[in-house]
Amino acid sequence: MRKVSQRDLRKESAAIMDAVAAGETVVVTRRGVPFAELRPLPAGAEVSRDDLYRRLGRMPAGDHGAQRAEADAFFGDDDRLDD
Repeated sequence: MRKVSQRDLRKESAAIMDAVAAGETVVVTRRGVPFAELRPLPAGAEVSRDDLYRRLGRMPAGDHGAQRAEADAFFGDDDRLDD
């Protein structure tokens, strides 16, 4: 695992992104303290628009009125803006 400073990430972002795209994990540090990790997404993590629509189409229909009533019961409706 490679470590780079925040400054180096700014200066060498294209080369670092190429390394990540090639499968390398890069830890970004600020003042020597790790605070972020850049790594490639797992295979199949991206979803096409058509696949997303297909997945959403299989979801059950929601009941907006019931969801609103549940939210009002939980949070209260004293300061809610009227629609």
